[in-house]
Amino acid sequence: MTVILDAMGGDNAPDAVIKGAVKAVNEIESNIVLVGNEKIILERIKELFGKDSIQELSDRLSIYNASETIEMEDIPTDAIRHKKDSSMVVGFNLLKDDKGDVFVSAGNSGALLTGATLLVGRINGIDRPAIAPMLPAYKKGLMLIDAGANTNCKPINLVQFAQMATIYLRNNYGIQSPKIGLLNIGTEPTKGNELIKETYQILSTKGNELGINFVGNVEGRDAFSGEIDAILTDGFTGNVFLKTVEGFGKLVKRNLTESLKKNLISKLAVLPALPGIKRFTKTMDYKEYGGALFLGVKKPVVKAHGSSDEYLFYFTIKQAEQFAKSKAVDNMKEEFEKIKKINLNA
Repeated sequence: MTVILDAMGGDNAPDAVIKGAVKAVNEIESNIVLVGNEKIILERIKELFGKDSIQELSDRLSIYNASETIEMEDIPTDAIRHKKDSSMVVGFNLLKDDKGDVFVSAGNSGALLTGATLLVGRINGIDRPAIAPMLPAYKKGLMLIDAGANTNCKPINLVQFAQMATIYLRNNYGIQSPKIGLLNIGTEPTKGNELIKETYQILSTKGNELGINFVGNVEGRDAFSGEIDAILTDGFTGNVFLKTVEGFGKLVKRNLTESLKKNLISKLAVLPALPGIKRFTKTMDYKEYGGALFLGVKKPVVKAHGSSDEYLFYFTIKQAEQFAKSKAVDNMKEEFEKIKKINLNA
């Protein structure tokens, strides 16, 4: 098995990508291919590790040269079409040509969506793929779908997001009937914009027929109660929600750390509670959950956080291997072939 890694994507590339790959390679079974400017990657390996070649670090690490980079400010469609030798496009083509089993990138989210759709292709029956990260919730994980791939959605898109979340959580987490909630400003059916109200109507009347266990509207403050398994929204709202949650988690961790180190008395008093505090901070750390799965395309694709450091790349690479091993994409293809086409306007 081979993990294809976009070495040039993300705010901290290529250093964080290289370090993450070196850290992960000895803890996974897969080979790792770093796609990017070979000269730059080798220069960074020399600077970081004092080695002249990547094989000196591990015989399961290799480089596939790509001379261009898709920047965060690039227009996604133009970048995919015109930067043919970019690390992202080359990585997608390697995945498409079965020269790897899963592709990981922390690069431009819009370009990743465009590339996954145009180069790898959508699963039959799915109009738009979606980014689906796992977040911490009370005594369990919570899937957020969509977290940024589709800023403008139609009700059919959100309904399909709910179907994808259901299939993934059932096959990969053993949750037979995942509870799907619709992110809204209130729990009443009349709340929200037209997109949310129309989606609510479809899911409440046809959810069972579509194989979706829809539990209604969910406010942001109740999302992490442990009562739901996936929260459904458009990519714009989902991305704002995701980054707010991550920022608040950092705030809690920072304030907690500063409070515990405030003076000698607080440092001594906290010693007996350290194991519990460490468990709590680990649970709240989004890095532990890796990247976000790209659900709806024909091959496994994982979106790493744009600001990923070496540790987050390390977790994401491990997650990507498990995503490929789980055959989640194959399962989703099979499930969508069986799903009955329903007229949502009827």
